[in-house]
Amino acid sequence: MANQVSVAVRNARADAVEATIGASAVLKIFSGAPPENVAAADSGTVLAVFNLPSDWMAAASGGAKAKSGTWQTTGTEAAGAGTNAGHYRIYESNGTTCHKQGTCSGPTDDPLGDMILNNKNIAEGQEVTVSSYGWTEPNA
Repeated sequence: MANQVSVAVRNARADAVEATIGASAVLKIFSGAPPENVAAADSGTVLAVFNLPSDWMAAASGGAKAKSGTWQTTGTEAAGAGTNAGHYRIYESNGTTCHKQGTCSGPTDDPLGDMILNNKNIAEGQEVTVSSYGWTEPNA
């Protein structure tokens, strides 16, 4: 039998992730594929930088977390006339200590990424909104 944990343990693990990252998390959207792991240096071009709401994730329920509040910013100068988003990284408030990363997509892409943007082609000054983001803890 596979190792399993209760929903209460899964909720606690998910909530601990948000607590570890902190209340003033920074989200950066990059072009290209994500680095090999969260300890590796950033890769790609920074297309958008978000200062996330102080309570950026809802309380875990059923072992899952979902974004809380509105996550919105504008494309950076480096995005130019339009560059496709490839991955995201979430950092502590210092903007340099990365704790989570994954892929980005637009709302109709197949396959969908770990984070869904209103439009994955980001241009300088363009409004960028995270439409959907969350995760589910393993071991259900």
